[in-house]
Amino acid sequence: MNNRERIARRAEKEVQDGFFVNLGIGMPTLVANYISDNKQVVLQSENGLLGIGPYPTKDSVDPDLINAGKETVTAIKGASYFSSAESFAMIRGGHIDLAILGAMEVAENGDLANWMIPGKMIKGMGGAMDLVHGAQRVVIIMDHVNRKGEPKILKKCSLPLTGKNVVNRIITDRAVIDVTEEGLKLVEVMEGFTVEDIQNSTEPELIIAEGLK
Repeated sequence: MNNRERIARRAEKEVQDGFFVNLGIGMPTLVANYISDNKQVVLQSENGLLGIGPYPTKDSVDPDLINAGKETVTAIKGASYFSSAESFAMIRGGHIDLAILGAMEVAENGDLANWMIPGKMIKGMGGAMDLVHGAQRVVIIMDHVNRKGEPKILKKCSLPLTGKNVVNRIITDRAVIDVTEEGLKLVEVMEGFTVEDIQNSTEPELIIAEGLK
């Protein structure tokens, strides 16, 4: 199992039975492959699909059925299609229980930067700015450090913000960290790492949860 699969499998535990969930572009879309058969979950996409299924096999690819990241997807029984305007009305109306998004940086107060890097070409800002304010809960999944080995969990974001004080939980390849009023709380350490490893690769000082897993 690679890091992306490990993170996606852990993120699936955040999804509760009966939830309406939006999965962001990139790694978050992998979560759809691991949703338990014991959970009745409806996945929503900003481009107008309610009821996304797992990634299609080669034999079941429909080039006209895509998610917001332009990846081909499947639709579950009972899925519905509608305009992007209606999709964003669902998000802005507070009807999405959980948004699982990727990130380039997260600050200790819950600030999120995930939509652009200055100087690099972008296709558009996407729906993240609406999701972080409209969803009931926001969970970020990402690598703990960047390609240079530098922390992605910072005291203050250096990149343009997607939203302020919007993140509830961060899941990385090394740990699970909650954003609290007291600061960042380390609640789980992934296998192969220690608390010291996590702190050394995280810029802010971490609070260690009493029931650390």
